[in-house]
Order: sequence, then C-alpha cells, then structure tokens
Amino acid sequence: MPTRRVFLKSSGLAMFGMGAAPGWLSRALAAEAPNRRKKILVAIFQRGAMDGLNVVVPHGEKAYYDLRPNLAIPRPDGTDTSAIDLDGFFGLHPALKPLKGIYDDGHLAMIHATGSPDPTRSHFDAQDHMESGTPGQSSDGWLNRALLPEKKLSPVRAVSLSTDLARTLRGPNEAIAIANVSGFKVNDAKGAATFEKMYDKTKDPVLNSAGRDAFEAVKMMEAFQKQPYTPANGARYPAGKLGQNLLQIARLIKASVGLEVAFTDLTGWDHHVNEVGARPHLGQLANMLTEFGQSLAAFYADLGDRMADVTVVSMSEFGRTAKENGARGTDHGHANVMFALGGNIKGGKVYGDWPGMEKEQLYEGRDLDLTTDFRDVLGELVTRQMGNSQVAHVFPGYDQPKFRDFVRG
Repeated sequence: MPTRRVFLKSSGLAMFGMGAAPGWLSRALAAEAPNRRKKILVAIFQRGAMDGLNVVVPHGEKAYYDLRPNLAIPRPDGTDTSAIDLDGFFGLHPALKPLKGIYDDGHLAMIHATGSPDPTRSHFDAQDHMESGTPGQSSDGWLNRALLPEKKLSPVRAVSLSTDLARTLRGPNEAIAIANVSGFKVNDAKGAATFEKMYDKTKDPVLNSAGRDAFEAVKMMEAFQKQPYTPANGARYPAGKLGQNLLQIARLIKASVGLEVAFTDLTGWDHHVNEVGARPHLGQLANMLTEFGQSLAAFYADLGDRMADVTVVSMSEFGRTAKENGARGTDHGHANVMFALGGNIKGGKVYGDWPGMEKEQLYEGRDLDLTTDFRDVLGELVTRQMGNSQVAHVFPGYDQPKFRDFVRG
C-alpha cells in the first residue's frame, strides 16, 4: 500500500502515515473510553546543547568550581541566587525553583551524565542521532516506532507541535503536525471545498480516504476550538513557545481524543558567549530555564490527577564543556542531563553514575563523561510508560539496555 501524505498548508495540518485514517473526533473519543485511559508520553527537545552542569548543579564536586570560576552556580545557602539543594551533592539552578515541589513530591527525577555515545559535536548530526534513536541507520524516528498497533486508531494519537512533522515522529505510524491548535483552520473556505470535491471524486482509494479524513479532521478541530479552555488549579503558562505548546498538549489530553505521544521543542541553548550575566544565576541560561521550569510546573498543575497517566521527558543533543571559555560561556561537550516528570516516575532522586570532573575523569580531558546512554532512559519509558517491550525494534541495534529503574511498572 502506498504511503499517504496529505499537506493542507492553509490549515496548518500535516498528516503522515500508512493506510486510511478514521474520522477525527467521534472515533477518537471511542478509542479512549473512560475505563481504558491511555498512557501518554510527552517528549521535549532542548535544541542547541543545554549546559546540564549549570542546570542540575554538582555543588558537591570541588572540580566544578575550579573549572568554572565565573560560571558556576553558588553552593546552596538558602538564597535565591544559589543552587537549590536536592540531595547534598546535586542542586537545581535557582531559575528552576517552580520544579522543586514536584521533585519533593516524588514525581520529578533527573538522570545525569547521560546522552548519546556518538562523539560528534555537530548540532545537526547529534540531534538527528537522538531523534532517530539509531545513529546513522534510520530515516524514521524512535517515537514513531514506539507506537503500538491499535484496532481503533485516533488520527491525533501522535502529535508534533510544529509546522512540519518532527524527525522523531516520522515513520510508518500515522502522526500529525499542528503548528497551533487555536489557529487550526482552513483560511480559504471556497478553495478548500473545491479540493474536498476533487479528493471525494478520485478513483484512487488512498487519496480518497486521505482527503476525506483530512478535511474531516479540519472540521472537527474547528469544532474543538469552540470549547472554552481555562487551565485548572491556578496553572499559569508562560507566554513563550514551550509554555504555549504544553498548554495545547494539555487541552488535547483533557479532551480525551486518543493522544498517546506528543513532541515539542525549545531552541536557544547554544551559549558560547554570555551564558551567565553579571552573576551566575542571571543571563541567557537563566532566562531559558525560567521558561522551562514555569512551563513544566504549569503543565503539571493544570493536568492534576491526569498526570497519573502522563510522563514528560526532556533531552538535548549533547552537553557543554566542563571548563568555561574566555567569553563567559561554554563550548560543545558530551554528556548532559535529562528530566523525567509524571505520576509514573520514581522521583525525588538524581539517577545515574556520577563520573567525576577531575582532569583524568573527563571525556577527552574536557567534557563530562557519559555513564547512561539516552536510549536507556527512553527505552525504559517506552517499555514501562507506553507498554512496548520491543526495545530492539524501537532502537535497532541496541538490544541490551540498562534501565535505571526510575519508572514504575
């Protein structure tokens, strides 16, 4: 059967997949009956190589302060300008204060010294490796391969909050790209009606089904928009891209339309210059982390009890150098830190084997060494959150994962 690709640029809709999709809303609701609520995985990509050492701070590591005399986040002292202590060795950047309560409640975990074993320091290559999950071997993405076969498929089971479908969601399973849920509509109604008739009259069964279901999706999404939405539990999403995308994902989750996986990203983490401001808790990184922390905290509060079914995981293509450079920044490094948040997470802990930061302990003498492969983290979520035990299929060639046991189930 040929691959079905439908692009409705004027509506902001892009659907990819094999075969015919079912109708959008009524069948999606039937696919997610109250007695079998789906588990949902939300993946966030922090593009640009986040400085994990200044995000989850190893304040118990003397070498960290030796290598970063101007950039290091001060040891915890109870003030708003120092690291927020987690366990006596690690602490959060002060801009991530909104996440501390979730950590204390046992629903937020971090996995440190993690990432891709590939030595590249190219943003493009490293992002491609991490989104595909099979460095240099696959044209599709791990998140698409992680989807299990379903008898009743919702055309919004896999959503990319983007103009074009994210690399990680490309593949044989149907996925959809939505630039903005609120702006999802056909701007040229007359032209759309003409195209709809053309699709309806075609003798090609694939095109006929594709056109019919795509236009049905547009109509149903427009109906969905008419439902007013107010975030629950006093949640306040920040105005930036990540906050607004997580708000839209929360809407889809609460509407019970059959969402299983969602993807969004946040660019701007490549801080070679002026990573910090006049003081380490200020500057570009602090601004990025303010949006990141507030967005996750709002999403967690908004979903409330629904977080029992939802897990969020974050990743960045690689870390940054252990030593600061001469421009108050850091350069491309190796290992980084990943966040996992949700009701199924064994939180309140920083996972992973800490490699140390002395000269002889650093990767190539300059970077935090990697002790946890990112596929161990994602593979555990695929298995225990999504119920897909075929890790070798999701991550071809990686059939002996070493789970960190941070996910229940």
